[in-house]
Amino acid sequence: MVVGIIGCGAIAGIITDLAANGKLGADLKFFYDMDMKRAENMASKVDGVTVPDVNDMVDHVDLVIEAASQEAVIKVVPQILKNGKDVIIMSMGALIDPDFRNYLGRIAEENNSRIYAPSGAVVGLDGIKAASIGEINEVNLVTRKSPESLGISVDTETVLYEGKAGDAVRKFPANINVAAALSIAYGKEVDVKIIADPNVSRNCHEVCVAGDFGEFRTITENETCVTNPKTSVLAAYSAVKLIKSLNEKLNIGI
Repeated sequence: MVVGIIGCGAIAGIITDLAANGKLGADLKFFYDMDMKRAENMASKVDGVTVPDVNDMVDHVDLVIEAASQEAVIKVVPQILKNGKDVIIMSMGALIDPDFRNYLGRIAEENNSRIYAPSGAVVGLDGIKAASIGEINEVNLVTRKSPESLGISVDTETVLYEGKAGDAVRKFPANINVAAALSIAYGKEVDVKIIADPNVSRNCHEVCVAGDFGEFRTITENETCVTNPKTSVLAAYSAVKLIKSLNEKLNIGI
């Protein structure tokens, strides 16, 4: 499988390093970023190729990883799908809009392509998807991050947001992809609280789910990427595991 990547930031860096060590299970070959120098530096780790336009890689890959931004999802993912190529979307916030999500689904169906959204920086999506077969009464997310990772400066614990996932994603587009992932797995917008806490160094997500199945609670405390404190290492790992699973005959926890 030949893979291209859009956006050569923190997530792409982890994926590329793992590919360089033979841990991706695919041939990571093509790189695109608005900063061509950054793309070239990353491509050099795996003897890859940089392209000045995303369309220049589409004919040569089986799968494209979007690791850039919600705007990139809206701008380039439809064209990739129209070319019959599969896509992994990391900027899950773009999929919170059901109309856009359905639009991508129709394109994928018409062109025999697939859209993958890894679990990212949170655990428990498998449980929510299973529980959604019955009746779920509530899904709550509390995200706690350092002020630095949220791009602000406060000296005490501060609640920055409390409300539905859709507004959270719009207000914090680079920080709350987890809320979008949970909402899509649930089928409804989840309730979200975002806390800036100067006493934490990890990106923490607590998820509470209750329904006719019973209830469960998960707590994820993520180490942040060295190059970008907004990004959790686990998010990049989830994309790599997804790619590896595409070649596996036994899949557990889907």
